[in-house]
Amino acid sequence: MLTKPTHFYVILLACLVSLSGRLSAQPQPYKLWYKQPARNWNEALPVGNGRLGVMVFGKVTDELLQLNESTLWSGGPADTNPNPDAKSYLPQVRKALFEENYELATTLLKKMQGRYTESYEPLGDLRIQQPFSSQPTDYYRDLNISDASATTRFTVDGVTYSREVFVSAPDQVIVVRLTASKPGALNFTASTKSQLRYRLAVINNRELALNGKAPAHTDPNYVGDNPQPIIYDDVSQCRGMRFALRVRALPSDGTVTTDTAGIHVSKATSVVLLLSAATSFNGFDKCPDKDGKDEQKLVVGYLNPAARKSYTTLKQAHQQDYQTYFNRVSLTLNPTKNGPDRQALPTDERLSRYATGEDDPTMESLYYQFGRYLLISSSRPTGTPANLQGIWNPHVRPPWSSNFTININTQMNYWPAEVSNLSEFHRPLFGLIKDVAVTGKATAQNFYGIGGWTAHHNTDIWGLSNPVGDLGKGSPLWANWAMGGAWLCQHLYEHYRFTGDKAFLRDTAYPLMKGAAQFCSDWLIPYKDGHLVTAPSTTPENVFVLPGGKQGEVSIATTMDMGIIRDLFTNVVEASTVLNTDVAFRQLISEKTSKLYPYQIGKKGNLQEWYKDFEDVDPQHRHVSHLFALHPGRSIAPLTTPDLAAAARKTLEIRGDGGTGWSKAWKINFWARLNDGNHAYKLLRELLKLSGVEGTQYANAGGTYPNLFCAHPPFQIDGNFGGIAGMSEMLLQSHLDHISLLAALPDQWKTGQVNGLRARGGFDIVEMAWQDGKVSKVVIRSTIGGNCRIRVPNALKASGGVALQSASGANPNPLFQGPTVPTAASPTAQVYDFMTQAGRNYTFTMQ
Repeated sequence: MLTKPTHFYVILLACLVSLSGRLSAQPQPYKLWYKQPARNWNEALPVGNGRLGVMVFGKVTDELLQLNESTLWSGGPADTNPNPDAKSYLPQVRKALFEENYELATTLLKKMQGRYTESYEPLGDLRIQQPFSSQPTDYYRDLNISDASATTRFTVDGVTYSREVFVSAPDQVIVVRLTASKPGALNFTASTKSQLRYRLAVINNRELALNGKAPAHTDPNYVGDNPQPIIYDDVSQCRGMRFALRVRALPSDGTVTTDTAGIHVSKATSVVLLLSAATSFNGFDKCPDKDGKDEQKLVVGYLNPAARKSYTTLKQAHQQDYQTYFNRVSLTLNPTKNGPDRQALPTDERLSRYATGEDDPTMESLYYQFGRYLLISSSRPTGTPANLQGIWNPHVRPPWSSNFTININTQMNYWPAEVSNLSEFHRPLFGLIKDVAVTGKATAQNFYGIGGWTAHHNTDIWGLSNPVGDLGKGSPLWANWAMGGAWLCQHLYEHYRFTGDKAFLRDTAYPLMKGAAQFCSDWLIPYKDGHLVTAPSTTPENVFVLPGGKQGEVSIATTMDMGIIRDLFTNVVEASTVLNTDVAFRQLISEKTSKLYPYQIGKKGNLQEWYKDFEDVDPQHRHVSHLFALHPGRSIAPLTTPDLAAAARKTLEIRGDGGTGWSKAWKINFWARLNDGNHAYKLLRELLKLSGVEGTQYANAGGTYPNLFCAHPPFQIDGNFGGIAGMSEMLLQSHLDHISLLAALPDQWKTGQVNGLRARGGFDIVEMAWQDGKVSKVVIRSTIGGNCRIRVPNALKASGGVALQSASGANPNPLFQGPTVPTAASPTAQVYDFMTQAGRNYTFTMQ
């Protein structure tokens, strides 16, 4: 019998061994998992490599893989002068506005519209028919976002069948592996088809080829007045790209026969299906038919090398590539509340419980990492940007054409790119901006008779930049908004602010920013009191009430216009200063910035949306565009402009917390910038509210589908990206002249740790741990050197001989621009400066 002391030490030793095992164990992979197949597209699971996308349904006898290729769009190069008379109406529009004849201005502005964008198209479907006479048991399907693969598994008559799907970026193929636990028990037919025009052919005996043609034009899904909304025939050979899809079977045993009905496999144990696809797209300004790439050569060039590799080799290369990016960031929230029972629950059940108010911090961190997974999977460095649905779309006429909507949605897609350590995946957007700037220069001249370049509400793979609306059929409140190009340029400068890449600033960002600033400089006109205003001006996509009860869409100097132009001008001045170039232009822009119509506080204490203090037709409109200066801009902040920040808060209170998915996501960012973490967290929980495929009321719905896609409704990926951008803002902000740690920490996240986030100024937050709302440890790595200023909720001490000084005066780091931080703004906050060297880590712990 053990004595009491011995007994005590045995127990203690056992506890220590157990604890050691838990601490040394590998973290559980991030997974979405379910006990049943997907009933519909909003329950299917997305995989992709930035170019190829797959939605995996996980059906037992009739599996469906819905396929996309990111360059498969309708149409061809944009007509940059579709309305030659457009600019002749500009003086009339301005005259009507200055006379406050808003109704006439709206009517005239419709005469300044061009054509609609083209549409992102579905590639096709792969169906795997696997007939069984008995019902399956032990059904399971998942999406493992730790290695970017989807698995379906079930048992029939004692045989376990498994399907694994991943999309390889290194090898540019879709890989589907089917296995049976019993030798020779695998029998299936894999067939393919497309909703677009196509024909099938058999290559050898194990390969099926689908060759097709995209429409020459596809109307947006909301256009209902054209008898032929989808047009294929185009005699110019300049519209309607070709595409090719091939499926090849690589069996380990059994027999394979192929005809146009499919690839037939019998008595096999394991089979790998390789899918390759390509289009003839050859750039935004090239005819995709007569001047297109050879899609057949491309598709074979992807398929043949991959087919010579083993499944293990393909998977290892895929995982290594993907995890290089995904593993950069880890996030743990309130670990004491993370019960193993929740992670053992299917994702749809977890979402259901979460909606009732249960705590589930691991669901929140899963959602964060899922957003990063989506960006890696839909926006590869050399490819096309993520569109309204990333790369996943099953419709020939998708919602809003699944295009690049640049009055908020496309920009929101890339808010998390830099801060969540996925800077490379920002690059596709820069490529699109280059293309749009080319057509946008013609648009500025042809529609307005002024210099520089501009873009409006929508663009597409062809870089369309004109006001959309089909020559007068669209509403000017969205179609004729001219600030899309100026807003896009913010992303160019943000990339520089995070990375300090002066070559990028000099060669790419600044020339594009300057062109947009030239347009805005010419677009502005003097009005009362010497202020510069925009006219015409709209605020996407809101409507105001005129005296007498009539409604107005078009006015002058909307707050959003002023915010975007002020942001662009500030960035251009800073960039030209860093590059020591364009002194005269810098002076011109500085002078015009000082004359911009200032932000106004309305009679309700809110930030005014229009030039006058008009009432809203819809006081809770989903767009809150006039708060651009708060986020993603930086000219309104509680520390620097407390009165305007208070007005922004009042605006949000009046607007309410309702809204579509992306609207809720934007509001999370707003409340985080107002340092109100609890309100931001409230909206995060609402964004994660489980929604069925049917959705709810459009105006105030939002929520999340069972596959974690954001429910606009319908699905729009911007809500996912905006949501995780807001979570980042709650933990880390760096838009002013300092890095603010735990800037908007909610009570529900009192304890946690995040590794790998990035801050402006070229700083990596290698590690940040906090307890009871206070930073307990932070490790900051400087990538380019220079001064670092941090703002923390509690006092810190430095290790390694680093000199921490209380912040005072202007920050000498040229990447941090703006006013100094008033240290008295918060009685508990501590603000420190310290000098850094490139490539060195700096560690601080709680005093």
